Amino acid sequence: MNPIATAQYGMFAAASRFDSAVQRVARMGETNSDTDLTQDVVDMTEAKQAFGANACVLRTADKMAGDLLDMLS
Repeated sequence: MNPIATAQYGMFAAASRFDSAVQRVARMGETNSDTDLTQDVVDMTEAKQAFGANACVLRTADKMAGDLLDMLS
């Protein structure tokens, strides 16, 4: 299992969820729009938190790899 690849995928997925919610909010004023502003704000907040968590995992995995290389050299 590659934590860097997993974190990158998680960041991509979170960014996609955030973009989808933003697009729904942007269409809110259109006729026949079924936008639920409350749910979209919650989706954006969750996506932001997920992106940050995956970025933290990515930084930690990078630091651990660097520390391992320092120990081996």
